[in-house]
Amino acid sequence: MTALNLLVFILGICVGSFLNVCIFRIPTGKSVMSPSSYCYSCGHKLGLLDLVPVLNYFYLRRKCRWCGAAITWQYPLIEFITGLLFLLIWHRYGCSWKTLTGWVFISILIMATVIDLKHLIIPNKVTRTGLILGLPLIALQSWASLKMGIVALLAAGFLFRMIVVVTRGGMGGGDVKLAALMGLYLGPVNVSIALFLAFLTGGIVAIVLLAAKLKSRKDVIPFGPFLALGGLIAFLWGSNIWHWYLGLSGLN
Repeated sequence: MTALNLLVFILGICVGSFLNVCIFRIPTGKSVMSPSSYCYSCGHKLGLLDLVPVLNYFYLRRKCRWCGAAITWQYPLIEFITGLLFLLIWHRYGCSWKTLTGWVFISILIMATVIDLKHLIIPNKVTRTGLILGLPLIALQSWASLKMGIVALLAAGFLFRMIVVVTRGGMGGGDVKLAALMGLYLGPVNVSIALFLAFLTGGIVAIVLLAAKLKSRKDVIPFGPFLALGGLIAFLWGSNIWHWYLGLSGLN
């Protein structure tokens, strides 16, 4: 790994550390800026060594140094995954506004995924942050990208709102807002790919869970993680998938 790749990875795991704070605090309405990081079991303020991403989990032997409470595996996992995805986006788009946009986008998707899995909600604060940060970043790429992003935002949001109406609440408002936000970041073509992949993977997983009797028809299966997976794939390889499809269908 080159020095630049290492720096990007370190940046990613540091952002992942902050995402962990957001994931724990946002659903409870707490500020992500203050107070500074503390143990959620004993409330003790964490020192510098406690805040080193990934490594502190193993250095502290997966326990709080003051109260001995177990540290959840979520911390190093989110940090490591964020680092890897930052590096993947860097290799895909290089030194560009697209890369910075991708880093913000993937951070939003990670927060939405984990919070939805844990609490079955996608907080407005998460999607609102993605909107506020995304608009200027996409505008810096080009005005055409911004205009097409807004068109895709409205289209994806409308589609999911109609699904909510038709299914009478079969999908949450957070899913609607996340789908719309994905339209802003991905544009019309890529968000179509992302939503198709989300419904495909979500449907397959739901069938498997029902067949294995791990879930019943009355159980709620969060859709945010499938949206996030589709969004990630479309952001990184959407153009490749689209050209493959055009070639396969003879339209290219």
